[in-house]
Amino acid sequence: MTATPVPRAALVPAGAVKVVPESDDHPPLLHADGFVAPVPVPGAVNTAGVEDSPFILPDGQTLYFFFTPALDVPPEGQILDGVTGIYASAWDGTAWSEPERVVLQDPGKLAGDGCPFVLADTMWFCSAREGYTGMHWYTAKFRGGTWLDWELADFAPEHEVGELHISADGAELVFASEQPGGAGGRDIWMSRRVDGTWQTPKNVVAVNTAEFEGWPALNPSGDELWFSRNDSIWRSRREGGVWQAPEMVIGPLAGEPSVDAAGNLYFVHHYFRDGEMVEADIYVAYRK
Repeated sequence: MTATPVPRAALVPAGAVKVVPESDDHPPLLHADGFVAPVPVPGAVNTAGVEDSPFILPDGQTLYFFFTPALDVPPEGQILDGVTGIYASAWDGTAWSEPERVVLQDPGKLAGDGCPFVLADTMWFCSAREGYTGMHWYTAKFRGGTWLDWELADFAPEHEVGELHISADGAELVFASEQPGGAGGRDIWMSRRVDGTWQTPKNVVAVNTAEFEGWPALNPSGDELWFSRNDSIWRSRREGGVWQAPEMVIGPLAGEPSVDAAGNLYFVHHYFRDGEMVEADIYVAYRK
């Protein structure tokens, strides 16, 4: 991590009004037992801009997320504005610290980075950058307190580019794709690593429907599969090696789940007013 040359708040539109739970027309609600009612993460993470794509480390001490100052910033504007990208915040015991931008490009070169996932000292992220057409997967290594050595790390084309999750033991990869052979629309798929090679992905039949399933994540122990469907967050439990029918946990307007080792659920909540999205924040539902 390096210090952000331009403060995030400096580019949030001057007229933007921070939405708070008291003024939220459609707050996220619990639909399952075992959690405390969801709240915005405490501290300095959320602004009147757009915080999205949260990823919490298993120890619950570091939170990664994507930020852009406004919903209407076009992709080319995001690459050039100096603040859009991946950020990291540290937990101080009571609140999240002022986030620092995670710089994953050489000085003077352009990149639009997002969808962070971290396992041990490796980050997977998606990016549109100089020298490449479209979005691709990349990795970076955490060395000496800084993310370095980024390089292209594409999977097979049918994996598509978007949020993914790799199990704690590195043996399973879960992602969303519209490839043929699914239940309809975008589905959750899983691949296993055998002798260092990712095998042909298999459809996770138990959780997929004709609806749009996406943004999957495994809990650190690998016995829960979390994902988004219909602007809500769902969970499937693995029993005897078999994924069970999922249950809705939080909705509406909740997605992109990430779970720490304590079972605390982090996600993005989109605020809507008069039928239009106006902002997005990172929320947490603490495990009881």
